[in-house]
Amino acid sequence: MDQAERILRRDLANFYHLVDYFGWGELIFNHISVRLPGRDAYLVNPFGLNYTEITPDNLLTVNVDGQLVGTSDYAANPAGFALHGAIHSHRHDVNCVAHTHSIAVSAVAMKEGGFDHNNFYGAQLIGRVGYHDFEGITLFADERPRMVASLGQKHVLVLRNHGIAVCERDIPSTFFLLWIAQRAAEVQCAAGQIPGPDRQIGEEIAARCKASAESLTQSGRAAQMVFDSQVRAMRVKHPVDWA
Repeated sequence: MDQAERILRRDLANFYHLVDYFGWGELIFNHISVRLPGRDAYLVNPFGLNYTEITPDNLLTVNVDGQLVGTSDYAANPAGFALHGAIHSHRHDVNCVAHTHSIAVSAVAMKEGGFDHNNFYGAQLIGRVGYHDFEGITLFADERPRMVASLGQKHVLVLRNHGIAVCERDIPSTFFLLWIAQRAAEVQCAAGQIPGPDRQIGEEIAARCKASAESLTQSGRAAQMVFDSQVRAMRVKHPVDWA
């Protein structure tokens, strides 16, 4: 194992712990993956472990066809193969994929209109969200091309009646975008409980907000600072010997 893989394993394990820390977990289900450099394979969580039990050493290496590379005492989650394998196979501009079912994003996934782009966080997702119709639990290979088509060149995929998948170029950028999508969903759900029409954002302001958000994300520096700061905050309360 080279140093680059060691860093990826550490950061991915921290990503799993952050999802638990923020309350976005789903028992032993859902998955976050990161592509291994120069390989048609990715790291993913062992099936059956809580996110807090995931460490750099017990992460699995799986190829894009869902086959375990090497040996492990654990199996991978079969529901992750179709989603993660499809994205890693077809979107070589992204290296990390995170799938969650939090209450807020699952509620938005239930709405015909999907994400509302009129709150501060939702406006940052303009033009970045694709939608995929529900086909049941993502277990079957025949759904893979349809999910890839639904995502297109976007970075957030709403799995209708289900949850979301977020993908970006690296772990910090994926975490940052997931956080933005989560906040957008939370604000949308809260605003929906208040009587009266929502204040609309004009097209010119929406376009400017979209451009600013994309510039911030693409720089990478802000995402890295956000990720590192939240790992530090989490580790004050939940120290580990590998962080």
